[in-house]
Amino acid sequence: MVDGPEHARRESEALSSRDFAQLCSVIYDRSGIKLGAEKKIMLESRLRRRMAQLKLSSYRQYCDYVFAGGERGAQEMVHLIDVVTTNKTEFFREKVHFDFLISKAIPELLAGRESSRDLLIWSAGCSSGEEPYTLAMLLSEYRAARPSFRFRILATDISTAMLQKAVRGVYSSEAIQPVPSELRRKYFMRSRDPDSELVRVVPELRDLVEFRQLNLMGTFSAHELADCIFCRNVVIYFDRPTQEQLFRKLAQKLVDGGYIFLGHSESLHQMDLPLIPVAPALYRKTDGRRRN
Repeated sequence: MVDGPEHARRESEALSSRDFAQLCSVIYDRSGIKLGAEKKIMLESRLRRRMAQLKLSSYRQYCDYVFAGGERGAQEMVHLIDVVTTNKTEFFREKVHFDFLISKAIPELLAGRESSRDLLIWSAGCSSGEEPYTLAMLLSEYRAARPSFRFRILATDISTAMLQKAVRGVYSSEAIQPVPSELRRKYFMRSRDPDSELVRVVPELRDLVEFRQLNLMGTFSAHELADCIFCRNVVIYFDRPTQEQLFRKLAQKLVDGGYIFLGHSESLHQMDLPLIPVAPALYRKTDGRRRN
């Protein structure tokens, strides 16, 4: 039987189609993430946790809250984006990219340099920090054998919650298992509590990464050109036009001959961009006359 008070209560607690569409629209406009109808249950589940924090009892109340305007509404928009962003990451994820960076990309970039400026690596969509800290470890090891080598790491993400975690640099012992044992010993500190399973990135490594909040759908014209951009597993929920728009912006922030690293499920196939394929999910910027 589908009628009755219990059914009516469940219906009233559900996110209405109108409210879902309104939330999806603002999420798309602010973050580029496109939520299909199949994501409605997921959004309901994640919003329930946020609603409990705000002591709101219905999705309608939450929509009134988030669209209220003013400073309160603007602050809640940040939390809404935090709710829907997927932040799965790990140390040394897709290790082949890091191997290529150290063995081929950096030597080629250094050989072709006309200035002595620092090499800039940008982790775009850095989540909770595992990717930029992986880069910091590897580039520190590279520098140990080449004292004149200088680099900077910029790490950005739309999620303020993830950036706060990344800046702290605290992880579980399980999370750092992909890190080679000699690097674990060198770059992580164990808690003074013998029963704790938490470790922290050493201060010297944390200082090598500059974390900034950045919405890739916004403007970032003030950022200097990067030599390599890691933008992996960031656009999987973007529609094709939004992906091409983002990659065009990223290409503009890449030096000629610089590299962009994508997730292995992502591709620039048939996009009109000044980027040519080098290896799976790896592209290099050209002068614009050659296109993939």
